[in-house]
Amino acid sequence: MEARARWRPHLLTPPPPPPPPLLLLPLLLLCGECSPVGGCNETRMLELLPWCGEAFANMMHKVEVWKRCNLSEFIMYYESFTNCTESKAKVVGCYWPNHLAQGFVTDVHRRFFHNCTVDRPHWEDPPDEILIPLIVAPILLTLAMTGLVVWHSKRTDRLL
Repeated sequence: MEARARWRPHLLTPPPPPPPPLLLLPLLLLCGECSPVGGCNETRMLELLPWCGEAFANMMHKVEVWKRCNLSEFIMYYESFTNCTESKAKVVGCYWPNHLAQGFVTDVHRRFFHNCTVDRPHWEDPPDEILIPLIVAPILLTLAMTGLVVWHSKRTDRLL
């Protein structure tokens, strides 16, 4: 054994002692967004999400009301809000998006963007009195032109 110890002294040295608890504290602080092992704490998440909503509301008050439907005016604030809700969900061990976070985001949308609608024309079919002639006319014209071409090709054969 002694001969081996001379060649491989690292095998005989004891392992280093575990780090003191004070050294673990900075690691825990750095891992503030790590998910706990116990699963999703929905109650805690519902307590944390309003903080994101308040921060978003404070940022949105900088945007004039008539500009709130223009995404380029507040996209940075909305990204911060989304990141906040995601990090709060992860802190309490929940997946994101989830039904609670989605409901919270929907409430924020109702509060700030309720007047933002997309003005798209509402397309609908014309009445049957107009639609039927628009369908039948090209069909009849196609049949008439085909008949004329066939008739003309047969008549040319006779003249030659």
